[in-house]
Amino acid sequence: MYRKKNVDLKLWFNKPNRKPLIIRGARQVGKSTLVKLFARDDQLELLEINFERNPHYAQFFETKDPKEIINLLEINFNITINDKTLLFLDEIQAQPQILQCLRYFYEEMPSLAIIAAGSLLDFELRSPSYSIPVGRISYMYLQPMGFVEFLLADKQDKLAKYIESYAFGMDIPKIIHQKLSREFKAYMAVGGMPEAVKIYTQTHSLKQTEEVKQDLLATFQNDFAKYSKQHQFQLIGKVFAQISKNIGHKIKYTNLSRESKSADVANVIDLLAGARVISKIVRTSANGLPLAAEANFKFFKVIFLDVGLVSTQLNASAQLLSRQDVLLINNGELAEQWIGQALLLATHSNQTPELYYWAREKKSSSAEVDYVIVNSDKILAVEVKAGKTGSLKSLHLFMQEKQSRMSIRFNSDQPSYYAKDKIMSLPLYIAEQTYAIINSMKHSS
Repeated sequence: MYRKKNVDLKLWFNKPNRKPLIIRGARQVGKSTLVKLFARDDQLELLEINFERNPHYAQFFETKDPKEIINLLEINFNITINDKTLLFLDEIQAQPQILQCLRYFYEEMPSLAIIAAGSLLDFELRSPSYSIPVGRISYMYLQPMGFVEFLLADKQDKLAKYIESYAFGMDIPKIIHQKLSREFKAYMAVGGMPEAVKIYTQTHSLKQTEEVKQDLLATFQNDFAKYSKQHQFQLIGKVFAQISKNIGHKIKYTNLSRESKSADVANVIDLLAGARVISKIVRTSANGLPLAAEANFKFFKVIFLDVGLVSTQLNASAQLLSRQDVLLINNGELAEQWIGQALLLATHSNQTPELYYWAREKKSSSAEVDYVIVNSDKILAVEVKAGKTGSLKSLHLFMQEKQSRMSIRFNSDQPSYYAKDKIMSLPLYIAEQTYAIINSMKHSS
């Protein structure tokens, strides 16, 4: 299945000052498959070493001398390693000390292409036990498949290209809008986990796809023991089960576990975020850049890894296919999950994925917008809501307070622009193109 990140891998591979690359992402988002497809498409000789299956291969890297390491690998695998070889160190979290070797490859053998990846790798990258070669490695963040990739997997190439080529001001004919809306509801039910997409596009059976997603959820739960202490295991499971029910709401620890201490629940949330199973949406005052400078990490919302897994946890997959408007399901929380996921998908592959929201809590004039984003040097508010633009009170308050020139509202309707309110209204299915659409608006003005 085609992944957009393949383009980013090509750019990385062709850099004259290429560094070893670490792919970061949650379990089962397709890291290993992406590397294999890239090697195949670019006709590279792939040498894959999986340290979870073969921990003894770590002995090859004990010397820290790149030339000696390569010599040992050539002897063991009976191959010649050269500039057309891609060395893939998979499940490297099982032998994290090998990460230190990457700096020596960059300094002494920069012509050799090296990619490392692994589940739960983020825990090792922030561990004080190992020295990560800062400035000598590159990162790529991989998310679940987006709607465009879903369409491509389902052999709807023309429809995928149509979305990708959309620019500000273009009309989407009603019949095309209706078709995109139907396909998008299928995507919301299936989600973007590659295994689920593969089964659905092969069978178009929601029942078989649900079985796959249940297995994926069980896989995440089985991982809890790998990054938690024994007494945390049950609490992680409880919080994990509650996350989908709290999307779109400011997190209150008592809503996740009434019996546990707030500090313990907070630690569990950090663990799930470290495993990239969830993403925090942190409150910011949004008075200037960067947004993180005025972030208040005491207040945050969360989204789950994938909208399809959320729909399974909420038993909403069948509803998504039968309901006319996805905003009517679970009070629009599934739609808010998708927009957050789409904004992460739209983040540059080597940029740390971050999400923020804005809130003003005053008795007389409280307000909240679902997301705030940055395009160039401009801060824009993003709302996920049906209805007329005049009813978007929080969006208007944000624009007035921040003197913002434009905001974005996502709903299920065809695209439109309300010049008086300076609000761009976009259909949910086009959210991955948000930044491209904003940029096309600049060029058209």
